[in-house]
Amino acid sequence: MLSTMVDRFARRFLPSFSVLRSFASAARHQSFTLAAEELNLTQSAVSRHIRDMESALGFSLFRRVGRRVVLTPAGKNLADALEDDLHRITQTLHRAIAAGMAGATLNVASLPTFASRWLIPRLPEFEKAHPGIGINLMARINPFDLAHERFDVAIHFGRDNWPDARLTKLCDEAMIAVASPAFVEKHGVKAPENLLDAPLLHLQSRPGAWADWMREAGVGDVPALPGKQFDQFTMVIAGATAGLGAGLVPAYLIEEELRSGVLVQIGSTSLATQNAYFLVQPLGVENPSADAFVAWIVAQV
Repeated sequence: MLSTMVDRFARRFLPSFSVLRSFASAARHQSFTLAAEELNLTQSAVSRHIRDMESALGFSLFRRVGRRVVLTPAGKNLADALEDDLHRITQTLHRAIAAGMAGATLNVASLPTFASRWLIPRLPEFEKAHPGIGINLMARINPFDLAHERFDVAIHFGRDNWPDARLTKLCDEAMIAVASPAFVEKHGVKAPENLLDAPLLHLQSRPGAWADWMREAGVGDVPALPGKQFDQFTMVIAGATAGLGAGLVPAYLIEEELRSGVLVQIGSTSLATQNAYFLVQPLGVENPSADAFVAWIVAQV
């Protein structure tokens, strides 16, 4: 009985997908003409779609201001929500296409530096071991709703406090001091205390890391440590490689640079922070492909 009532409501009130697309485009452009051009429709067709939608909903979506159209407050609220919904529908269709072409497909969210410096170079090994599982990789910095954004796995740095999720600890963060060989020679860096008078590269999210590293290395009183500020480890690594200063970065992000000698470690101190990397999966969701991916990453570490 309830399902029948819902079906009747949908048939009576829910606009078609083409009508919703017309509204979303017109709302985005604040123009029926531009919406028609984007959708390859006539302006009259877009206008008719908007009228049909207003009739179904029972309230106005646009109002005319001179020769322009602008959203009403109700129209703006609907447009904001609908844009997000249409984006999720598009993602769902893309995932369905990818799954149909390549078997199981995982949507993985990762910190951008971790993805580019550590994960992506190893993905060919995963694809070789699991040829039936494809990976869609997208960058995310802050925690988000896994179910809402439809991710199967997320790589998180911080504490084990992601709500409504199952967390698998990947590794602790341990940072080492590095610089280019030319920088070490130019500034006479032979021991940690020599860095007190050398240019340093700071990560904005770890403002006290250099002072903590100095104390861990046995340097006495640590004064204020000026230097260039960056908001991504990739920038710190690039700056250190270019000789702008000494950087403090996790060793696993610079494996190739250390191996090739582009960067060299200063001292032997490794600074362990209070945060760690975690693999995050939606709570209560059974996904053997995601479990295989998580197990593979843990084995790699």
